[in-house]
Amino acid sequence: MDLSELQSDNSRVLTLDSEIPPCTLTEPCCVGIDEAGRGPVLGAMVYGIAYCPVSKEGDLKELGVADSKQLKEEDREHILAKIDSARDYVGYCVTVLSPNFISNSMMARNNYNLNAMSHDTAINLIRRIIANGVQVRDVYVDTVGPADKYQAKLSALFPSLNITVESKADDKFPICGASSICAKVVRDSSVKNWKFPEGDSYDMTKAGSGYPSDPNVKKWLSENVDKVFGFPQLVRFSWSTCETILDKQCVKVTWDDEDDEDVPKINAFFKSARTEREIDRHRFYNELGISSVTSM
Repeated sequence: MDLSELQSDNSRVLTLDSEIPPCTLTEPCCVGIDEAGRGPVLGAMVYGIAYCPVSKEGDLKELGVADSKQLKEEDREHILAKIDSARDYVGYCVTVLSPNFISNSMMARNNYNLNAMSHDTAINLIRRIIANGVQVRDVYVDTVGPADKYQAKLSALFPSLNITVESKADDKFPICGASSICAKVVRDSSVKNWKFPEGDSYDMTKAGSGYPSDPNVKKWLSENVDKVFGFPQLVRFSWSTCETILDKQCVKVTWDDEDDEDVPKINAFFKSARTEREIDRHRFYNELGISSVTSM
């Protein structure tokens, strides 16, 4: 798959498609969905969807598809090459959610959390291949959050499809394993070939696994933080690991109105109707001493 478009602008969300096998436009198909890069503090999260005719599931299994996390990097690349060579009956699509998009979404005033992003991306991928004419019948999804609630959500959106949402679906269903491999290879390639818009002074050979629990990652983050601008776009600012380093090593920012007790509250600018001068009563009531009562 050509990732040159991703490398030219790695700050956005990008979706890439393989060729669509003609047989998937006429035969009922099984579909698998899985992601790579949910937990790392470095790099994109990538969602993959793979599909093939139900009649070809046996052939797909012979390609050696399995959970990408259980395979070495070179094995994943080799299997993806085999998937590409089987383009007459296997198709796939990947969506790359940049770390910049993830950070901006999670730190926005209306928080767009990672689970919501994951669900929406999977839903959009299903809609995409259906719009492209793929005859989707069975869908297998590696769960994000409670599997029963996620399955109910997808089933409500796609009532005509047979949807199965399970934990470790990439281990149980070959088509889901294929999607896992597609996502992981694209994720690894995007990190390895990352083009830093901030300059070429970052040494990724010392960045470790990318996961926040890795001491090498924490060290890399500490050594590559700018005291004013923070981290390069490769980094997910919204992770607590980053927030801790930013608080410790970066210039403190104080807002003009921070802790300012003299700033009036907003309701001070609005006059209460209760303080308005009462309407003058007719002299008839005043002369006779008639007044209003609240109870009899």
